[in-house]
Amino acid sequence: MGSKTVPAAAVAAAQTLRVLVGRLRRQMMDATAVGDLTSAQASALARLAKMEPATASVLAGAERVRPQSMAATVAALEKLGLVRREDDPEDGRRQLIFFTPEGRAYGQGARASRQEWLARALAQRLTEDELAVVNEALALLGRVVEP
Repeated sequence: MGSKTVPAAAVAAAQTLRVLVGRLRRQMMDATAVGDLTSAQASALARLAKMEPATASVLAGAERVRPQSMAATVAALEKLGLVRREDDPEDGRRQLIFFTPEGRAYGQGARASRQEWLARALAQRLTEDELAVVNEALALLGRVVEP
């Protein structure tokens, strides 16, 4: 396979976007921090919302952390009453992780809070014309991530 040179503008855009997405994610998590959840715990809950039920190893792979780290995170979430474990009916050696009603309510509230925070920040810091540009850029980024 031959190597193609990536245009400098694409490299610069990729670097800037990566940094901005990371900062945006941290600010959104900080803006909606509730109680004593760590960022790893909040992230695991958000991932579980997309994959429920899931095993700790599947969550670890999705979050790109070691299975031992995810096991500790799940144990802490279980202790807080936000998740529960059940034996996997297809493989008794594994356990599936589910939300408790409290965990589901927390996840839905946090998601709504993050969206509200971001909408408010966009409305306060950008003009209507700038918001139109952001929406156009989002459409372009959507093309980047679509198969």
